[in-house]
Amino acid sequence: MNPGSKTSILVIYTGGTIGMVKDPESGVLKPFNFDNIYQQIPMLKLLDYHIGNYCFDPVIDSSNMNPRFWAAIAEVIEKNYESYDGFVVLHGSDTMAYTASALSFMLENLNKPVVLTGSQLPLGMIRTDGRENFITSIEIAAARIDDTPVVPEVCIYFENQLLRGNRTIKYNAENFQAFKSPNYPSLADVGVYIKYHHANIRKPNFKNLKVNSRMDNSVSILKLYPGISENSVKAIVQTEGLKALILETFGSGNAPTEAWFLSLLEKTIKKGIIILNVSQCQGGSVEMDKYQTGVTLQNIGVISGNDITTEAAITKLMFLLANENSTPNIQKKLSISLRGEITTN
Repeated sequence: MNPGSKTSILVIYTGGTIGMVKDPESGVLKPFNFDNIYQQIPMLKLLDYHIGNYCFDPVIDSSNMNPRFWAAIAEVIEKNYESYDGFVVLHGSDTMAYTASALSFMLENLNKPVVLTGSQLPLGMIRTDGRENFITSIEIAAARIDDTPVVPEVCIYFENQLLRGNRTIKYNAENFQAFKSPNYPSLADVGVYIKYHHANIRKPNFKNLKVNSRMDNSVSILKLYPGISENSVKAIVQTEGLKALILETFGSGNAPTEAWFLSLLEKTIKKGIIILNVSQCQGGSVEMDKYQTGVTLQNIGVISGNDITTEAAITKLMFLLANENSTPNIQKKLSISLRGEITTN
């Protein structure tokens, strides 16, 4: 934007609870017209920003979110990147952490804020949490110091906390505080003031935005549980077209040591299928050299996911499978932090 011009924020409405209002005649919830946003939330005028909007047509229930829609969101941002100072993506909360993780990988060299938010109650309801979530997200997307965005990364704002998008999980379907970031501290806490934790926020690199909208969904998840059967494991690892598997293990990366189980995993890896070890625990990290069960997985070629969330793991794998030309390159990049998604020493 030109120096001295009014701050511009683009609101991208994909769907979800936040954009719903009751039809005065039928009483049914329906998406409201974002062209009339100042009528719905008149206090936005006090911010004195230019607020543009882009609405998906039709809007998407977040349960139907998939890589095609992630690409569509990324392409809207790319098309409008030079015209706006920041972006607010309104999204259903159920799959918001997946979308935030996916966008973090797709938007390479991102130097502007992309803030995802939503609500547990529709914007048209009296007790909605959406109004505060929406207004604060716009403030965060517009925040600048010395003409540089304060939060130049993909993040989620919900109920007084700003979290890194690819570190976030949805953990509660009823409370207004629906999201957590178990392995990374918040980027900002919101009360009377917005208190930014600058040391936790990614720094801009001032390179040109590059959008990688291709994703390969030849990925599956195998969640371990006591008593898991050989047939159940076979059904997953022998899925036609499978290229990568997330193994959700116990504790710090542990799994059964039964011969049939290890043999199936080893055969899978020898076929060229990548297996990434992610803990079922919300907090903590995979440490495959801590116990013998983890060492055994390491010895057959299972890769440690460190402290990555399942949401970030699956979207990172989809991204790497579509954009890297060799298995060794993918394996290498799974072990390093591309967008702040894992903690590295």
